[in-house]
Amino acid sequence: MTDPGPSERFARAQASAALDRSHPITAAFAASQRFTLDDFQIAGCRALEEGRSVLVAAPTGAGKTIVGEFAVHLAMREPAVGGHGDKAFYTTPIKALSNQKFRELQDVYGPDEVGLLTGDTNINGSARIVVMTTEVLRNMLYADSPALRGLRYVVMDEVHYLADRFRGAVWEEIIIHLPPSVKLVSLSATVSNAEEFGDWLDTVRGDTEVIVSETRPVPLEQHVLVRGDLLPLFDDRAGIATAQVNQELMRIRSFKGQNYESNRRVQSANSARHAGYEASRRRPNRGGKRPVRSANVQRIERLDRPDVVELLARANLLPAIFFIFSRVGCDAAVQQVRRSGVRLTSQEERAEIRAVVEERTRSLHDEDLAVLGYWEWLDNLERGVASHHAGLLPAFKEVVEELFQRKLVKVVFATETLALGINMPARTVVLEKLEKFNGEARVAITSGEYTQLTGRAGRRGIDVEGHAVIQWTEGLDPQAVAALASRRTYPLNSSFRPTYNMAVNLIDQFGRARAREILESSFAQFQADRAVVGLARQVREQEQSLTGYEKAMTCHLGDFAEYSEIRRDLSDLEKLNRKDAGASRSTRDKRQREIGGLRRRMQRHPCHQCPDRENHARWAERYWKLKRTIDKMRQQIQTRTGTVARIFDRVVDVLGELEYVRVEDDGTTALTPSGRTMRRIYGERDLLVAESLRRGLWKDLDAPALAALACCLVYEPRREESGPGERGLPRGAFRTAFADTLDLWQRLDDLEREHHLPGSEPVAAGLAQAMHSWARGAMLDRVLGEADMAAGDFVRWSKQTIDLLDQLSIVADAPLASTARKALESVRRGIVAYSGV
Repeated sequence: MTDPGPSERFARAQASAALDRSHPITAAFAASQRFTLDDFQIAGCRALEEGRSVLVAAPTGAGKTIVGEFAVHLAMREPAVGGHGDKAFYTTPIKALSNQKFRELQDVYGPDEVGLLTGDTNINGSARIVVMTTEVLRNMLYADSPALRGLRYVVMDEVHYLADRFRGAVWEEIIIHLPPSVKLVSLSATVSNAEEFGDWLDTVRGDTEVIVSETRPVPLEQHVLVRGDLLPLFDDRAGIATAQVNQELMRIRSFKGQNYESNRRVQSANSARHAGYEASRRRPNRGGKRPVRSANVQRIERLDRPDVVELLARANLLPAIFFIFSRVGCDAAVQQVRRSGVRLTSQEERAEIRAVVEERTRSLHDEDLAVLGYWEWLDNLERGVASHHAGLLPAFKEVVEELFQRKLVKVVFATETLALGINMPARTVVLEKLEKFNGEARVAITSGEYTQLTGRAGRRGIDVEGHAVIQWTEGLDPQAVAALASRRTYPLNSSFRPTYNMAVNLIDQFGRARAREILESSFAQFQADRAVVGLARQVREQEQSLTGYEKAMTCHLGDFAEYSEIRRDLSDLEKLNRKDAGASRSTRDKRQREIGGLRRRMQRHPCHQCPDRENHARWAERYWKLKRTIDKMRQQIQTRTGTVARIFDRVVDVLGELEYVRVEDDGTTALTPSGRTMRRIYGERDLLVAESLRRGLWKDLDAPALAALACCLVYEPRREESGPGERGLPRGAFRTAFADTLDLWQRLDDLEREHHLPGSEPVAAGLAQAMHSWARGAMLDRVLGEADMAAGDFVRWSKQTIDLLDQLSIVADAPLASTARKALESVRRGIVAYSGV
């Protein structure tokens, strides 16, 4: 980076002075940072200092979390008085990111001020700063947790997770239910409809500033690796970006690999005028050892991974992340590099790596280390190479992340999950393929995915530029790659849908009618019909005014409504009598009798004796006028209601048929005792769990059998995985309980489909035997053999099993609640109990 000139330095100084005067808190915070804040970061902090919520959409690695950290700074500016002070919650979508942010905030504010809540971890949960997963905050809101008192700021990191098909609804529930006094800081990757999302936030949360930045703090250079040559993707002639695809790549594609070597040598004589190509040609390529290719070869051979690693090392392009869309591929890549003898670390670095690994894994049992491949993994780390994917033990993943951040591990082969928020920037990102398996077929990655993956390249404050390297493959179209690299089409679409747990919580807190209106405030409905959200918000605001009018009247509202109606009828009749002076005598006599009757009714009415009746009359008039307006708006909402409210109605109909809710005599919907139990059951199978408890299907299970059955309810088998069959299930009471649960699932699925709901996947017992063995104390090697899965996967399903068992220990009746607690403790041992926090 070049130093700014005198004029630019003067302009910055003037801007800084103006910031000091208008936003002193932002100015002081900015001055305390290690680097100069960008304009979008300053804009976000200023909005918060002015008392507004904010949505910041910026590329990966741009530093948008600074705005979230400023919100924490605002909450902590004043010391706590009498044990009370402002609070800030920092929410993340994944536990690994929560753990990382927890450690970072502890470094700034100290361990006493920072807590962590991730479902299976509870550290200092009453602190003024609490880092948590979004589900934890959602559950707090529904339970009206005392921890919410004093809450002033909520940071929602990676808020674009709202589009996630399985978990996205949680983000919308939080945004809708947070108290109005809480300021929201929403941090998102660059999305193409940030303004639309910001408009929704402004509608449901109030004054929200939308700040969008598409500028990367570290420029990204795009390359295509053709054998040993790093060719620029774009043609940057004379230093001016033309956004035109490098014509050399187009010629290579047209040759289809034939006689590539001779063509490359002929064309290299003319390459001096191509600055980007000349720069890549000057990079070492393999020490001149590339074999001469025959003219009849039909394709360009790819470099082996060890050769690519060595090429990047010579070109000073490490550390690097290789994105491989397969766990097996990641592990195989590490083994390739290991077998080649590549070593990227010095003796001092290897000693430091070993010290970190031993410190972070000392809680693991010696007998488990061999099962987990610990010694080979450690040897790979000491070489500077590692894999990173969901199948890796969480403790091992945390070590890889730490060593990579400390520049001790130089190359990581990772699946795309690494791109989802973990702070692991690299100098270079390598994409071996531009397609992945989505569970059904191989599909091309989207421009949004490409941007997210390559966004890891370039470390702020360390690198002058980041590098994205695409390996040449048969059929690669440089134009298509350029389109991926230059487009920013990543729309944020709501995945919100009402669940049974959501329905009972909303009905319990607000009643069915109001719950329906709240659902009209969802982003899903906003995208379907933006007007409905505005109307729903107006209804809620005007209902508060209606309550105020009612309180201003000491008379019973119903009595005064009747009295006001009599007065209105009397006034209308008297006006008619005066206006229609030419009416017949019999008509006038009839009117006079009606007028007399109304006067007598009015005088006998209890409200007529009230000394303040005229004042009450004015309030009543305002009340009924506003109520008519609200009723009219509700009718408009009713006519515009989209799928969200209709799905909610169907969910409530199912709950009603199963007697989780009932209709009272006054027409309102209320929860039954079973419905109140369901309020505390969260998860995809909330209805099945609640109904199984009510029917007593699991009352005869011991702790290992209950752990196995709970695992069946959370486990999602791979698409190609077949069930274990009757012989593969744990023996005894488990088989009866599982059969009854499966039969109940079938009946509930039929009921849901009768009500035009999508139903759910069958209960899967593929992990039941392994979980049963683990809960009985079996050794890790036996359990992983029965599970036929990686240790990281087993830990993940175990932790979800623990989460469900914890819910059962709270909501179930004795003795099942006690059994659930025993089952929880039997699962939470060994590698499952280990936490790197």
